[in-house]
Amino acid sequence: MSSSVYAHIRRNPRFAELVAKRTRFAGLLAVTVLVIFYGFVLLVAFAPELIGKRLFEGSNLTFGILAGLLQFIFFWVLTLVYVRRANGEFDDINKELVQAAWKAEK
Repeated sequence: MSSSVYAHIRRNPRFAELVAKRTRFAGLLAVTVLVIFYGFVLLVAFAPELIGKRLFEGSNLTFGILAGLLQFIFFWVLTLVYVRRANGEFDDINKELVQAAWKAEK
């Protein structure tokens, strides 16, 4: 694509909307990940008795192991949510921007 096509895309108000939506969504996901990750680390540091507590009598499974496993599962789900939104809403807006820029270029 030529620089004039890129310039047309950047001038399009839908481009600013796309950038704002992606930034807010990525920021929300990043804050969520950081809170959960560092929350787990702080739990290990300040509540080791809770982390070491067995889930039920005679079990080798502790709350810490379960929380760590659930953390990974939660992060995979967040990744799936991001990919679906990126491949859906964000890509649709992107295609619209590119098509409008090509039409303006011709």
